[in-house]
Amino acid sequence: MILNQFILFLNLGGGEVVMIVFVIMLLFGGKGIPTIAKTLGKGMREFKDATNGLKKDIYSSTGGITEQVNEHIQEIKKEIDKEEP
Repeated sequence: MILNQFILFLNLGGGEVVMIVFVIMLLFGGKGIPTIAKTLGKGMREFKDATNGLKKDIYSSTGGITEQVNEHIQEIKKEIDKEEP
């Protein structure tokens, strides 16, 4: 699925994809492709884990602030509703 989205992003047609696969086969051979795919998969997983860790750190450090802002927003909404006829 990610490969399909990537190909669509680059606006590649079927012929271009076949040509790229052919060049990869010539450069790395049939045995090298699984190793490359495995390495890319590990790299993508590590990157995703790192970004998820950063997101968790940011959310945990700003959790109290977010709750306070939401409380103030609710108070302001209540005051606005009271003032409307």
